[in-house]
Amino acid sequence: MTEKKNLLTREGLKKYEEELHYLKSVKMKEISQKIKEAKEQGDLSENAEYDAAKDEQGKVDARIKELEKLLKNAEVVDVEQTDGKIAKVSFGCTVKLLDKELKEEMEYTIKGSSEADSLNGSISNESPLGKALIGAKKGDTIEVEAPVGVVKYKILDVRVDVK
Repeated sequence: MTEKKNLLTREGLKKYEEELHYLKSVKMKEISQKIKEAKEQGDLSENAEYDAAKDEQGKVDARIKELEKLLKNAEVVDVEQTDGKIAKVSFGCTVKLLDKELKEEMEYTIKGSSEADSLNGSISNESPLGKALIGAKKGDTIEVEAPVGVVKYKILDVRVDVK
């Protein structure tokens, strides 16, 4: 069985690669040094520094494994553009919406589930809103099934944030 691809933006891929490099080349060396210093203090059975360093080592090692798995199955998706303009909402786009009932504007960037963070303006392409937005165009009204019922959004703008 093939594992699910982790869709990432180029920015997300770079962020995860940098984190993995940091954890492997810097953080693990720091932890190894802490463990070495704690061992030099003698009796490890009641050595809080040793226990804390071993706990930290376990957490960092787990994060390294998580990142390696994520990157192994990563697929970078570039934003679809036509003549430099965005024809429709796609992965990586930033979309400005108007909640038609509440008359509130909001803005989200559509990313993969591993990069999504709705509190910081990014949603997953697999979320109900993300799914409804994919393929829509500026000016379209979309409907999203939510716990409170159907919510209607008007797409005010679609753009690509180039970094």
